[in-house]
Amino acid sequence: MNLENIRENINSIDKELVALIEQRMTLVSQVAAVKKETSKAIFDKEREEAILARVADQVANKELEPFIVAIFVDIMKVSRVYQEEKLK
Repeated sequence: MNLENIRENINSIDKELVALIEQRMTLVSQVAAVKKETSKAIFDKEREEAILARVADQVANKELEPFIVAIFVDIMKVSRVYQEEKLK
């Protein structure tokens, strides 16, 4: 496989990731609405720790685990920012 083919495969995966992240953010918007109605805090340390543990357990290639977990840390950070925007 040459570099161009590899990049085409990455582009295809990126397209799928964008669609999945968009779906996730739509759900995050719904979470923000529920938190607003119930006066719950945006940040839930226990929930985020549970998510990161679940993600780490799901990684098949353990060499990649810290990197994939780091991506989810960033996703959750952005999700909190989005919730804050929705609650304004």
